[in-house]
Amino acid sequence: MLKKPTKTWTPAHWASWKPFGIGEQYPNNYWEVFRAIWMSLDNLPYAWEVLNKGVCDGCALGTTGMKDWTTDGIHVCNVRLRLLRMNTMSAFDPAILEDVSNLKDKRSAELRDLGRLPYPMVRKRREKGFQRVSWDEAIAIISSRICATTPDKLGFYITSRGTVNETYYATQKAVRAIGTNNIDNAARVCHSPSTSALKTSLGVAATTCSYKDWIGTDLLVFIGSNVANNQPVTVKYLHWAKKAGTKIVVINNYREPGMERYWVPSIVESALFGTKFAEDFFLVNVGGDIAFLNGTLKHLIENNWIDEKFIKDYTTNFDELKATLDPQSWSELERLSGATRDEMYAFAKMVGEAHKAVFVWSMGITQHECGEDNVRAIINLALTKGFVGREGCGLMPIRGHSGVQGGAEMGCYSTVLPGGKPITPENAAELSKIWGFEVPTSKGMTAPETIDAAYENNLDVLFSVGGNFLEVLPDPEYVEAALQRVPLRVHMDIVLSSQMLLEPADTVVLLPATTRYEVTGGVTETTTERRVIFSPEIPGHRIGEARPEWQVFMELARRIRPEIADKIYFDGTSAIREEIALVIPQYAGIQHLQEAGDQFQYGGSHLCFGWHFPTRDGKAHFAPLSLPERELPDGCFLVTTRRGKQFNSMVQERKDAITGAVRDAVLMSGEDAEKLGLKDGDAVVLKNDLGELRGKVYIATVKPGNLQIHWPEGNVLLDKKKRSPASGIPDYNALVTLEKL
Repeated sequence: MLKKPTKTWTPAHWASWKPFGIGEQYPNNYWEVFRAIWMSLDNLPYAWEVLNKGVCDGCALGTTGMKDWTTDGIHVCNVRLRLLRMNTMSAFDPAILEDVSNLKDKRSAELRDLGRLPYPMVRKRREKGFQRVSWDEAIAIISSRICATTPDKLGFYITSRGTVNETYYATQKAVRAIGTNNIDNAARVCHSPSTSALKTSLGVAATTCSYKDWIGTDLLVFIGSNVANNQPVTVKYLHWAKKAGTKIVVINNYREPGMERYWVPSIVESALFGTKFAEDFFLVNVGGDIAFLNGTLKHLIENNWIDEKFIKDYTTNFDELKATLDPQSWSELERLSGATRDEMYAFAKMVGEAHKAVFVWSMGITQHECGEDNVRAIINLALTKGFVGREGCGLMPIRGHSGVQGGAEMGCYSTVLPGGKPITPENAAELSKIWGFEVPTSKGMTAPETIDAAYENNLDVLFSVGGNFLEVLPDPEYVEAALQRVPLRVHMDIVLSSQMLLEPADTVVLLPATTRYEVTGGVTETTTERRVIFSPEIPGHRIGEARPEWQVFMELARRIRPEIADKIYFDGTSAIREEIALVIPQYAGIQHLQEAGDQFQYGGSHLCFGWHFPTRDGKAHFAPLSLPERELPDGCFLVTTRRGKQFNSMVQERKDAITGAVRDAVLMSGEDAEKLGLKDGDAVVLKNDLGELRGKVYIATVKPGNLQIHWPEGNVLLDKKKRSPASGIPDYNALVTLEKL
């Protein structure tokens, strides 16, 4: 049994004795409530219905209305409140797109604030702007261009912000009916290494535990993850974890203030005095995670702090792992990790003494050229003590978007079919029998590969649902040049984005989408903890001629393949769910979800429960890991990109309320600043062979030799060619020099 939180107040956990943290740097969550009300005054009853009945379209924690399945009380966060206006705003006047030169200098936030996209619109090369067209005209343009080229020159991309399982499933089916596997989603640039590494090591491709396992476990470890910023409601779970005696540890290259202390607005004690979360921070170099975790493993083995019986009975490759670790010297591990041998020992002792532990990670682990190995290093650590498949234990790649978990599972992925099955002739043939048409067998292009094809003039049609390649991929100039070479670009979204306004190579089509709350028949999402939740249609607010994405893709496929029109038709979202249950076994039960509050957790509360691993040999696999070599030349810094008061690439404020850093901040250690004669606010420029970024020094508790800058601003310094080998995720880190201006 997990330890239960104490109900009495615990002054030892308080962040400050000052009521409401007066004078402290932290988000004013109550202000966010009033701001959301003010912004949606013109549509307040609908806004309330969205919050009270809908499933959150923010991060992937998952709700039904304002309740969750982990703790009692209201579940609403500032991310969801910030996104609320996108569901309640009115349409913009299409006349504003008649001359796009008037919009070129607007920031993305300003473009979003113009309002919802109401009608299909088309812009031809050398035209100043867009003209309204009918849906029939728009579909005709797209279908004719697709028919005029070959499937290998088509590219499709689906964002994950608010995207639902029904859209993912119907879209990938339509694209494969058209004849290509060139469809990818936003998971490619966030947790694709997690999916790959978990699958090869454990036989599963999702978090193995539930949020409830955080509360009362012995040890809760966050590695390269800042949940206070990106999944803010989790701070409520952290508060109760502390009250249950859970030890919270963070491994990162910055001592994130929000992971150190926070004022949780929905808990009176914490709202008044705050809560101290992490008891220990281990600061490591950018890219130093494997070295730190390998050093931890060496200590665990040397001190016999491992579960030998579990390792012998339920795992393989442990001897190979030991053989790889033995020649790795402590001096090498210290140099690469940036941590000392004693620090690795201290963490190893915590792991060794824990009977139960949960490991949580995010983009700080995955968005590396060695992303898969970073994840495998965490899995190795968990397997030494059997911290998987039982209560209070687990491996959790925490998701940032409400729709991202279901994307690959629905098959909306260039490298897998529905259910996460690899693209093989056998799997394609099996799916072809079910669908009644031939499913392509060649691997599709990932999102970054699609942009490469566009740059090389090997892409004739790019259909993007949401997202903004200009703000999510490395080297924005390269991405812009690539997009401008595609003869037909189609952008389907609820609001404007900067990539829509780029000069057409020939034609650009804009299509208005509905939100999840506007879809007839309701929809579902899958959360980080694998909970599939029904989100009902919210009657009322509707925009122009906006349509659900799944309907558009079905109609497009029928235009292109009229001979199989009856095979690519759904009469509503309930019919899509029926087919999902048939095609994807772990989603059996989705067909029964039809009312607010309906949900189930596929795989149960714990995957691999009882240490049953769905691998070929039925065992978990250790992964022997060599150390990724990264030299740091004199005068250079390792730099990584971070989020700050934003939701993915959607920047919401100039200043991060948790850290106090503004968008052009260059987070630097006091030690490095002193060496260079720099102080807070000094103007500097970061440079490498790829570009330069001007900013201002922001002294913070960052590991010396490392810098942090905001994303997507920092994308100008990133190497577009650096990608992980298995999943192809871009490396969002770089090597730079720094000069004072």
